[in-house]
Amino acid sequence: MSLPEDTSLPNHFELLATDGAARTGRLTTPHGVVRTPAFMPVGTAGAMKGIHWREVRDAGADIVLGNTYHLMLRPGAERIAALGGLQRFTGWGGPMLTDSGGFQVMSLSELRKLTENAVTFRSHIDGTKIELSPERAIEVQRLLGSDIAMQLDECVRLPAGRDDIERAMQLSLRWAARCRRAFETAPAGYMLFGIVQGGDVPSLRETSVRGLVEIGFHGYAIGGLAVGEPQAVMLAMIEATAPVLPADRPRYLMGVGTPDDLLESVKRGIDMFDCVLPTRNGRHGVAFTRFGPVNLRNARHADDPRPLDEESPWPAARSYSRAYLHHLVKAGETLGAMLLSEINIAYYQQLMAGMRGAIAAGTFAQFYAETRANWSRGDIAAR
Repeated sequence: MSLPEDTSLPNHFELLATDGAARTGRLTTPHGVVRTPAFMPVGTAGAMKGIHWREVRDAGADIVLGNTYHLMLRPGAERIAALGGLQRFTGWGGPMLTDSGGFQVMSLSELRKLTENAVTFRSHIDGTKIELSPERAIEVQRLLGSDIAMQLDECVRLPAGRDDIERAMQLSLRWAARCRRAFETAPAGYMLFGIVQGGDVPSLRETSVRGLVEIGFHGYAIGGLAVGEPQAVMLAMIEATAPVLPADRPRYLMGVGTPDDLLESVKRGIDMFDCVLPTRNGRHGVAFTRFGPVNLRNARHADDPRPLDEESPWPAARSYSRAYLHHLVKAGETLGAMLLSEINIAYYQQLMAGMRGAIAAGTFAQFYAETRANWSRGDIAAR
């Protein structure tokens, strides 16, 4: 049974339609409207790797993600604030979510010290000692001008013991309350999301949800997944978590994922995603298409005159031959990484738009089946 709707903070999310557990809606931010389900391309340090903001916008992205940890280290949150905030500084201009830095701090386990008050770590850039408390995480995100800020949490890499998972979940709840208090002076329209922790233990996930809803947030993220566990475990945790989240608030699955992950997660009620895969895979010669991933490094593409997808709405996907893309990748030409990155971002946005339309029309099951059938056909036809 789901919890009562969260009425402790203004709600900027409008749920427009449902089809099974899948949802489509509209999230209104100070810098524009976000259509959900939404995939947020990742501009870690205030830039997309290998792709210009205009391609990200033209591909259909409503919102992008910036990284608190990297931006606070370089060029610095105070400097960005003095230059007009993250949107003006980068030239993106649209809605932007910033993560809290918790995930990056997890990856710095050899360089960090975690206490009840804060996490202290050494900068990977110059070794400077830095303290990141819940209050400082919110301050940094306010200086950046994030439309959506995230609470500071502790993310545990799976697999992990239950005791360690529960300790991190409880610490994250205490930090959530401190973030919520620190956010109280934020201007109207800006949002703070809480992060559900609990690893791969369903009862701990539910405890985390109940604690976060009692505190009250504009939206709720599911964190601590896509950190080494199999997809089946991730999906099981979504199934255990999404039904007990407030139905009237956006649900964000952090750090996910592949097109398959997105399709399966939307089916289970998730509204928002982010991941570096589209651009990272593009830099490594892999294109995402409606027929599945295509590895352009493979020699079989050297003499193939076909485009990646002659019916793609994105020009680069239907204009350049696989032979040419293969050549660019093998030659190490920067253009290859750029073209594949924009093709991948465009495919992700095409997939999200297709899901939004199908949910609104009540045909998500058909869209799901056809999408999976195309991917299966691609195992033979496209690679």
